[in-house]
Amino acid sequence: MRPPAGGAVNLTEDLLPERGGGRAALHVVHGRQGYDLDAAERAVADLLVAMGKDPSDPHLADTPRRVAASYAELLTPREFNLTTFPNDEGYDELVLATSIPVQSLCEHHMLPFHGIAHVGYLPDQRILGLSKLARVVELFARDLQVQERLTKQVADWLQDKLAPKGVGVVIEAEHLCMSLRGVQAGGSRTVTSALQGSLRDDPQTRQEFFALTNTGR
Repeated sequence: MRPPAGGAVNLTEDLLPERGGGRAALHVVHGRQGYDLDAAERAVADLLVAMGKDPSDPHLADTPRRVAASYAELLTPREFNLTTFPNDEGYDELVLATSIPVQSLCEHHMLPFHGIAHVGYLPDQRILGLSKLARVVELFARDLQVQERLTKQVADWLQDKLAPKGVGVVIEAEHLCMSLRGVQAGGSRTVTSALQGSLRDDPQTRQEFFALTNTGR
């Protein structure tokens, strides 16, 4: 079976029974599974040979296994419950989590890019457990990615699952494919944003979001 194209997301989402206080949760599991680690290990060994290295060298003996296991870990998000609560207080200001750590793999070079994400939303009927914003970032970051798509996927998914009045996502990241090779622009950061609803359409709300994230645009 041909694997999904880059950026394709296969999720299993099960709505859990509603709990006390109107709390609801969506159990989210990423569909990537069934890695052939033996085949991956052989491929890494072949790569070492192609690069003029001897995989039987004692210092490299476990390298193919470690590399295969590392990529499997980097490409597998942890399952979680997307827990939401009724907005009983009628809160109508921005909810924002800043400086969420982000690490992902560039789909062009399979080298890491890493940085921080700022994720916010303007509530409507429901509010979200704050730790879940970081979980959603991880859900899409643990993949072969480009930063632009990652930013949009986080915003689109939150807009779809939470149905807020608006969503904003900013990601600032350093790409090792730029720092360690090619232009070798160490320390340079790429900034991307994705806005939904009132954070996109209302200038005042948009300005407030960028001011709070210190990414004024």
